Formats: sequence, C-alpha cells, structure tokens
Amino acid sequence: MKLTTQVKLIISREDKQSLLETMEQFNEVCNGISKSAFEYKVFRQYDIHQMLYHPIRDCFDLSAQLVVRAISKVADSYKLDIKKIRKFREHGAITYDSRILTWKDEEVSIWAIGGRKKFSYLCGERQKEQLKFQKGESDLIYKNGDFFLYTTCEVPEKEPVPVEQYLGVDLGITNIATDSLEKIYSGSHISSVRIRNLKLRAKLQSKGTKSAKNLLKKRSKKERRFAKDINHQISKKIVETAQRHSVGIALENLKGIRSRVTVRKGLRYQLHSWAFNDLAGKIWYKARKEGIEVILVDPRYTSQECSSCGHTKKSNRKSQSLFSCQSCGYTVHADINAACVISSRAAVNRPNVVGEQSPNYKPLPLGRGG
Repeated sequence: MKLTTQVKLIISREDKQSLLETMEQFNEVCNGISKSAFEYKVFRQYDIHQMLYHPIRDCFDLSAQLVVRAISKVADSYKLDIKKIRKFREHGAITYDSRILTWKDEEVSIWAIGGRKKFSYLCGERQKEQLKFQKGESDLIYKNGDFFLYTTCEVPEKEPVPVEQYLGVDLGITNIATDSLEKIYSGSHISSVRIRNLKLRAKLQSKGTKSAKNLLKKRSKKERRFAKDINHQISKKIVETAQRHSVGIALENLKGIRSRVTVRKGLRYQLHSWAFNDLAGKIWYKARKEGIEVILVDPRYTSQECSSCGHTKKSNRKSQSLFSCQSCGYTVHADINAACVISSRAAVNRPNVVGEQSPNYKPLPLGRGG
C-alpha cells in the first residue's frame, strides 16, 4: 500500500537560505521552460528535454537531475491544459528522486545550490515506522516559514482475514457517519462551524480587497485541514470497531453522491463541501493496513429499505432521522437502518456488491506545490 509520510526538516538559517535559493531558481527555470514550451507548442517531456536541457544547464546552477525534474514538472502541468501558459510560484514544491535526495536513518541528504545538505527531521513514531518502507519520490515543500518533505512509502498490507459479517457504514450530512452497531458520529458541531465559515467567506468576498482574498485562501486551507482531521478521527474509530468485532467494513459506492442525493436548501452547501470521498478513502486505507476487508455496495434505496423485513418504499423514511416500515412496523433511527441495510447487502446479497475497493479512494496522494 502506498502512503505519503510527512516530516519537518530541522534547518539552520544559512541552510534555509540555500534551500530557498534552490527553490527560487528551480521555479524560475520552470517558468522559463513553460514560456518556451507554450510559445513553440512543444509539450512532450522528451521534446522539451531535447530543445532546452543544454541551454538551461549552461545558464543556471541547477544539477543535471534537477533540470530533468523541472522539465518533468512543466510537461506534467501541460497535461492538464495546453490552452494557457502554466505559471509556477517562486516557492513552489520541488520533486526529488533518489539520485538527488537520500534517506539515511534519521537524516536526509538533499541536493541544493552550493552542494548537498544533510538535515535531521521531526516526525511521529508512526511516520518513523512508515519511513522504513520509503520508496520513490519526495516533495520538498516550503510552508509558513518551514520546510517539509512528503515522501512515498510502500507499506506492506496485512493479509485480509476472511469474514462473514460486515460493519455497515452510512455516510451523511447531519450525521457524518453511522454504523450498523448503532454508533452515530454527529455532524452538528461541524455543520455550525462550516455555516459560520460560509458567512465569513461571503463577507470577505463582498469586500474584494487583496487582504480579504489572502484571508479567504487561509480560511479555505484551514477548513480543509479541519475536515481532514475530523475524517481521520472518525475513520480510526470505525476501523477500531471493525477490529474489535472481527468483521469487515461495508461502504456505499459514493460515485456521483452529490448529483444523486437531494437535500433541502439549507443543507446543499454542506453536501457539496464535505469531503465524503476523503472519509471513505481514509476508512479504506486504515482498514486495508490492518487486514480488514472493505467492500462497496449498491447505494440505491438504502434509505427506503427496511433492514428488518426488506420492504422498500419511499414513505418508510418519515423524516431525516426517523425510519418506520409501512409493512412490519419496525421503527428506528433512519441512519442506523441505512447502515444495517448496507451491512446485510454486503454479507448476504453479494450481487449488490460493487467491488472490494474503489479506484477513487486513493490514500493520501502527494501534494505537489505549483
């Protein structure tokens, strides 16, 4: 399983300046490459290399491999859009490979202008364990005055344990997640925070000043961190529950959830802003890491089907929180009923199972700075 591990570099003022100069020159080169690539309509990495590699080497202090990485970064950016010139921030990320960045015990060696630099770094015990399986590229990122490395680690998965039962998990808005053992992860506090942020965002947007725009960016990043932190906490608890009961985990296939689900006007912002896929992805990778099977089921009518008798009718769902079967009279919290339906579909009605994993649930991809 590929995971991304983050560490913070311990760095002197002198070395910090050296890395900043390297980053600035690297992104200056990227902007120069981008300008030429756009002007001559040359976007393939091989063609850009043939056209610009030697002129860049003659004019700049970057190592051969960093020039290659700069060309690669520009070529990758034009895969997204060739209709407009791509621009790179002065302190945008540098992607290093094993030829210009080496991990050794609790130290990392990085190529910079003026020669290689060795740095110690800070990280938690879990990250240290993951770094034993470090493999591939590392991103050097400058953020809030500090340098961080994000690196790929291929952590071995535990062999999945065969199970007959599954913990059904229903993802929602009012309640972020509900499991089939009747544990509800409420979203009331989260909703109030997001609504407050929405009002603040509208106020800042109406101002339109540069400082307001900068504050908007900061608030947006803070909100994303908030969502990811909540999702980490919930996913951890769900996986721990499955471990304690020796069961697998069943999730709804979330593809198209935003276009599929209809909600009242007051909840539309929350539907479109909450990171459903991020939560499902975190459940997936934490579970697979522990050898817990995760499967996806067909989400259709999970809110209308009775988990007791199977009767399916729209009127069974009395309200957002109440489910009352029109056939057998079974009454329960609507989200708990949906989670139980998901659980039973996974365990009994296997034709409803979509697959053991979704290609959309990618654990912690590398964040490439622009």
